[in-house]
Amino acid sequence: MSVYTKVASEQLVEFLKHYSVGQLVSYKGISAGIENTNYFVDTDQSRFVLTIFEHHQPSELGYFLNIMAFMADNGIPTALPQPNNSGGFLGELCGKPATLVARLSGQTLTFPTLPQCQVMAATLARFHKVGSKFAEFRPNDRDILWAEETFKLISQRLTADQYSLIADEIAYQQAIDWQALPQSVIHADLFTDNAMFDGETLTGIIDLYYACQGACLYDLAVMVNDWCRDEMHQLKPEFVSKTLFAYQQIRQLTPQELACWPAALRMAALRFYLSRLKDAIMPRKGEMTMIKNPQVFEDLLVSHRNHADQD
Repeated sequence: MSVYTKVASEQLVEFLKHYSVGQLVSYKGISAGIENTNYFVDTDQSRFVLTIFEHHQPSELGYFLNIMAFMADNGIPTALPQPNNSGGFLGELCGKPATLVARLSGQTLTFPTLPQCQVMAATLARFHKVGSKFAEFRPNDRDILWAEETFKLISQRLTADQYSLIADEIAYQQAIDWQALPQSVIHADLFTDNAMFDGETLTGIIDLYYACQGACLYDLAVMVNDWCRDEMHQLKPEFVSKTLFAYQQIRQLTPQELACWPAALRMAALRFYLSRLKDAIMPRKGEMTMIKNPQVFEDLLVSHRNHADQD
């Protein structure tokens, strides 16, 4: 969530006329996150989050918004998109596709507790079970092919150590058959800043704009890499084991998934290491932007690889 597109109050007032949400009271840009433009929007009826999509085409956005509505209908707490006066979830603002979703109570986390990790893991397991019944399909656009292309794009700007690390890890991941593992709709970006908590109660999952069809195990690894990580960019063993236990109380991992767990942690670290490197090397301009530190996932990837060497 960043602000790349500046919205004037007159433009927002006109946009809100297409919704039955009341009159604009106030709005404020959100700096956290990196992909789309986001604003908190308050009306005289309720509170919302406005998202303006900077990269996605209108034809592909229906998938994300339909997932959010589908999950909510199936008991998974998500930020519910608001229908406009025509019944659709998607509008246009500043010449770009935009949507309005209900603003959830609670707050995102910086250092989640173990109980919060367990709640998130159990909900993610339910998300995967429910998502296996979702009829629409979108491929993972942050897969190993994306990793190869991103590596080529930034390779000339990397240090020798970075280049060697990424090249070797991509070669390793190319041998993993992710399609052979259980598949579902996955969030693919379930970091601590994409879930809202009120104490130990999960009030909702947000920012499903990377959602796609993919390996459930990979999605779990993305979550664990962020939620169970300490300040030194290492995983906390107790958090990992108890988070996996909570997930498996709802959805049992298969023997094949258990065998691939170390590779999943590495693939999840590689994906975010590459995207953060790319954002740091090739930043996009915005009024308020956040570029996250790639060193976090470099350290984590190295740690995962070291543990693999020791096994």
